[in-house]
Amino acid sequence: MKRVVVDSDGHVLTVGLDRTEKRNAVDPLMFGELGQALARLEKDPHLRCGLLYARGEHFTAGLDLMHWAEPLSKGAFPDLPDDAVDPLGLDTANRLNKPLVMAVQGTCLTIGIELMLAADIRVAAGNTRFGQIEIKRGLYPVGGATLRLGQEIGWGNAMRYLLTADEFGADEAYRLGLVQAVVEPGRQFDRALEIAHRVATRAPLGVYATLASARCAKEDGLKAAAARLLPDLMRIMPSEDVQEGLNAFLERREAAFIGR
Repeated sequence: MKRVVVDSDGHVLTVGLDRTEKRNAVDPLMFGELGQALARLEKDPHLRCGLLYARGEHFTAGLDLMHWAEPLSKGAFPDLPDDAVDPLGLDTANRLNKPLVMAVQGTCLTIGIELMLAADIRVAAGNTRFGQIEIKRGLYPVGGATLRLGQEIGWGNAMRYLLTADEFGADEAYRLGLVQAVVEPGRQFDRALEIAHRVATRAPLGVYATLASARCAKEDGLKAAAARLLPDLMRIMPSEDVQEGLNAFLERREAAFIGR
């Protein structure tokens, strides 16, 4: 059975976790299907932004450990299909390079948080409960939380939850900067879709360059990112979108970008 449902809404690809009978626990099949869905977003020039959400009451109860124990004990993640990108973005040579918005609700544990950290903008329902609880199972987070959570919310705040496995709510997640909006339960998908469509209306080449520059600064440092600023801009300057942006400004209208 399919674990992930995929649909397009204009320039936005919606990707939904759909294993509600298991509280959307992520098994290797779901992980692979998610990677394939994100690869579709990456490769299709018509698609400019993604929205990752989950069906049912909960975003995810975390990893379905019974099915992950064997590959993890061998020091590996489950094999991804050949046509998939890494959903966690740890493989920088094979990750999503387009913006990804997320909508979460209910329980959002372990890999749920790590998927959020690999995304760019996050919306939470007010009833969301977060927890990076691997150390309660004798494990530790290997999907990116130890690498990224401190960058997102600060060292002390990250250690507060990584080292205790305590759960926290949507308001605390908003205070820490882990999520950018908290909405009434049931509204999280609509709000996230509004944001995704807003991103998708902007000049795609500029959006992708902005995302790449920000990632470079975070991962490689300010000096490396600064060295790329003008060279990356030079590649965009001859584009039709730059001309359209200038014309729209002069004509006092909304620009209609085509991504080239």
